[in-house]
Formats: sequence, structure tokens, C-alpha cells
Amino acid sequence: MSKILVTGSAGFIGFHLVQKLLDSEYDVVGIDNLNSYYDVELKKSRLEKIQNIVEERNLSKKYKFLKLDLANKNSLKKLFKDNAFDYVINLAAQAGVRYSLENPDAYVNSNLLGFVNLLECCKEKSIKHFLFASSSSVYGMNIKQPFSTSDNTDFPISLYAATKKSNELIAHSYSHLFNIPSTGLRFFTVYGPYGRPDMAYFKFTKLIEDNKKIDIYNNGEMKRDFTYIDDIIEGVFKVIKSPPKPMISDITNAKAPFRLLNIGNNNPVTLDRFIKAIEKALSKKAKKNMLPMQDGDVPITFADISDLSEQFGFQPSTSIEDGIDEFVKWYKLFY
Repeated sequence: MSKILVTGSAGFIGFHLVQKLLDSEYDVVGIDNLNSYYDVELKKSRLEKIQNIVEERNLSKKYKFLKLDLANKNSLKKLFKDNAFDYVINLAAQAGVRYSLENPDAYVNSNLLGFVNLLECCKEKSIKHFLFASSSSVYGMNIKQPFSTSDNTDFPISLYAATKKSNELIAHSYSHLFNIPSTGLRFFTVYGPYGRPDMAYFKFTKLIEDNKKIDIYNNGEMKRDFTYIDDIIEGVFKVIKSPPKPMISDITNAKAPFRLLNIGNNNPVTLDRFIKAIEKALSKKAKKNMLPMQDGDVPITFADISDLSEQFGFQPSTSIEDGIDEFVKWYKLFY
């Protein structure tokens, strides 16, 4: 039985991934620091749901959760000493583009220091595959569409994006130096039930329900490659047991077993269509406050997912209308 560590397991993607892993052959250890960036009660409710699944299906030998911060190096070392992990999936990070403008220290501690601490532990063990969450934000304001992993990503326009790009560089160096097979997953605007309250779809749903105005930037003309959580999880799951081979490149002689993959919907949707989907699901019209583009925002995200599709048969299947409908159903039950 393979043992897998999921960091950020009380987070949106981590919570859904743990559920998927419990349906498979893996033993799972989840860790999270339960920080207060957004509603801690939502994080606790995710953990409670997982615990209920564990108890209902008698999976207590397959799952364990620990409250642990990646910035705490000694606690992390003890975790790796006590457990022989085959796979490590790092989904722990300080999220949010706009929040990074006001709270840079949180991003340095979690996304940089915590990330290095985790890799330091991995290098001491024979980890079969280290997977980590990167982000479509690394593409910044790149002109070429769709975004491809072969594109230049040297121009981040937020600290959050810069930390994610840094993760990719750090992971590559550890992969090269210590032969840690590593895959960076560039997620594109993930949404769905149990999502993050700081995300636009969550905020819009609440405001429309409360008959309050929603702020719409760039006159609703921004496009996002909204990707439903079930499609994201399917993509991650397909990659776990397929670590990368050493790279062959005409740019470098480095032979690191390292790769980057986009996980998106390959179908950008305008903010206007996105809002209409929420209105339809709520059976309620939005009151709109039109605003210019914000600092740190990008006009479009569009994922080239050809590598993931060709190598792993990944094919996202959830339309924005169906995905938003599922989210709103959950939202009404939860709140």
C-alpha cells in the first residue's frame, strides 16, 4: 500500500483530493496549518466531512490528519521520520493575488520557506514523486494565447505569482541535485463546492443573494479558464503514479526528472457569461458596479493542456453553467 502526504489538506483542492485518494489504494496523511486567511470554520467543515467518510467506511487505518505548519521545520522533520511517504503532493500555500499586495510576509513564510522545508525533508527520503501546486498566474500578462508550459514566465505581476514561479525554480534545482522526480501543476481558476470564499464566484453568489452590488473589473471583459474542481482532481490523480523522466533539452544539459503541466479547461469564459451562470443558478439578477482593471490582475487566462491530454488522456468535461449550478446548490445547503 502506497503512502501519500497531502499538504494543505483542509484547503479547497486538498480536501477534494483526499476524498479521491481515499477511494483508491493509497494511505493518506493530510496536514494543514488552518490559517485564518479565510473562514477557518469552512476548513474545519471540510475536515469534518472527510472524518465522517473515514468513520462511515471504516478507513481509520488509511487516513490521518495533523495540524502542522510547513514553516515549522522540526515538526515537518518528525513527520517524515515517523512516516515512509511514497508520494508527496504540496497544495499548501498562502493563496490570493490581491492579498499579497498587503501581506507579503505570509507569502514568504508559506510559499518559500515552507516549500524549501518540505523539499529538504523529501531529499532525505526516497520519494517516488513530488507534485506541487503552481499557478496560471506565473504567465502574468503574456500576450501569446493559449498559455503553454514552454512559454517564458519571467514577468510575474504579483508577489503571489513570483512565489509560484520561485517554487518551480526551487523544485527544479532540488530535482537536479537530489534526483527528486517532480511535477509542477499550473492550476487555472479552480471553482466548485467547498471553494474559497475569497474567489469571485463565491463573493458574487453571496452578494447577489444579499441584494448587494458586485464589483466587475475591466467592464466584465476579462476572461478566465474556469476549471471545475472534479476536472482538476481527475488531472492530478492521473499524474501521481507517473513521475517524469530526466529532461532532454536543447537549452540546458541539466537532466533533472522534472516537468510542468497546465491543468485548465482549455476554454476561457468571459466574466459576463460567468455572472450569467450565477444569476441563472440563483434565479436572481445581479446589481453591477463596473470598475477598471485592478493592479496585479491579468486580462485573460487560457491553458494549453495538450501535454496533459496527450500523455494522460486528460479531458475536462464540466461547462461553466453546470459547474456553477453545482456550486450554488452546495452554497445554499451550507449557508
